[in-house]
Amino acid sequence: MPHADTLTVVHHDDTRTTYTEIIGYQLHRDGVRIWTPDGETLHTDVLMTHAYQASAEREQ
Repeated sequence: MPHADTLTVVHHDDTRTTYTEIIGYQLHRDGVRIWTPDGETLHTDVLMTHAYQASAEREQ
């Protein structure tokens, strides 16, 4: 399961949903499933996603 520090979901109506506390996410044919400390969220109206991972070099 991929992990990201920040995940932004761009919907077909050009609105955006951004997650910053991500346990993991899964892209699939019907959209994207995202796991956070609050639970699981499924988005099916996905145009694209942007996942950002901080480099290990910057974290040190």
